[in-house]
Amino acid sequence: MTTELKPLNWNRKPNVGYTVARRSDGGMNITFTDLSDATIADWREFAFEHLMGSDRLTRNLYDMREVAVIPNLAIKLAIEVNSDPSTRNLRVAVLVATQEVQDAILNVAAGAVASGAAIKIFTKLAEAEEWLAKSVEQIV
Repeated sequence: MTTELKPLNWNRKPNVGYTVARRSDGGMNITFTDLSDATIADWREFAFEHLMGSDRLTRNLYDMREVAVIPNLAIKLAIEVNSDPSTRNLRVAVLVATQEVQDAILNVAAGAVASGAAIKIFTKLAEAEEWLAKSVEQIV
């Protein structure tokens, strides 16, 4: 049986430092190259648009390895998005290259109210993909 994937509804924009690709499991691979104000604002709008239709477990991979510093505005908006009730349907693997970025991501996870996304941080892509592939029962 073939499952139809939800439309991505994302187009590359000038001066926005992230790209999005649909995963074969229906989730998204989101790769950031910068966290400028324009990037953060565009991502926030994109994230909320996709949360509106979230009706089942979705596996997203955020690749932050090219990001050296996460600005306070990015942390604030990520906490806002992760506090949305629809994030209960998300499993998010985050790839990082530095301890500073890892600490900022942990602040986002800790700051979310209610039941935000299940977030786990990785430094290796293979480990992130392995975790995303596990069933819900295997990660509880």
